[in-house]
Amino acid sequence: MIWSNEFPQIADATLRALSKTIDAGYLSFSRAYGASIEAFFEPLLYFLIWFEQLLLGSPWWLVIAATAGVGYLASRSMKLVIGIVIALGLIGLFGMWENTMRTMAMILVCTLLSIVIGIPIGIFMSRSNRGQKMILPVLDVMQTMPSFVYLIPVVMLLGIGRVPGLIAVVIYAIPPVIRLTNLGIRLVDKEALEAADAFGASRFQKLMRVQLPLALPNIMAGINQTIMMALAMVVIASMIGVRGLGQPVLQAVTNQYFALGLFNGIAVVVLAIIFDRVTQSFGLRLQKHREGTR
Repeated sequence: MIWSNEFPQIADATLRALSKTIDAGYLSFSRAYGASIEAFFEPLLYFLIWFEQLLLGSPWWLVIAATAGVGYLASRSMKLVIGIVIALGLIGLFGMWENTMRTMAMILVCTLLSIVIGIPIGIFMSRSNRGQKMILPVLDVMQTMPSFVYLIPVVMLLGIGRVPGLIAVVIYAIPPVIRLTNLGIRLVDKEALEAADAFGASRFQKLMRVQLPLALPNIMAGINQTIMMALAMVVIASMIGVRGLGQPVLQAVTNQYFALGLFNGIAVVVLAIIFDRVTQSFGLRLQKHREGTR
């Protein structure tokens, strides 16, 4: 009975001591290395600012035409092109163009960074069962951790601004492209690999000419999911100074502006639908091409 009364107090004291130790350790780490880490990410910040200014400085009709052109190249569908033109036109008509371009710049940069980092990790996982067993629990934590938690360490380390938001978005959104790259390469037909071996292909040649092309539909599905998760996280990242459609949504929640939140929320949905349809259409075309070449 005494033990049952003392146990909650001991557990609470232990938890508080552990929390203080972790907080003090991370705080000392951020003070010692925060400036160096911030300098390391400066080129990424310059690229993000340049790309954002490129979208904001370009004529609206050119941005719509370029987006519609990418949509047509990916899908070969005029319905999708017309939908993109109408959707982006309505966004501009309702005065949300600048915030939409900022959000689009953030999403595209985050997706590009996720691809550059995620695909090599997925390739490594596909080649090493031990590496897969080590990385999968990390991906599980990244996907199940509440999204707000990602904001705490990056803000303590880098402060408020674009780069902390970008890092938080990438951490939250990168798991799908890693998982599906690994899965796609592992699902490549053994007969195709045996044929490549028969022609004397090296491991690098098999990867570039057999495994990655055949796994591309799965990789595109991973990129699609990464974009969707990045869009969801960008709204949350507005809490730490990421400019775009998330800030009016946050302002609407704070001040109870229903119309403001509704319109900007719809703009986020429109962007999500455009990215989803473009990437899905491209993935389906790759799948049909793959089936047609069998």
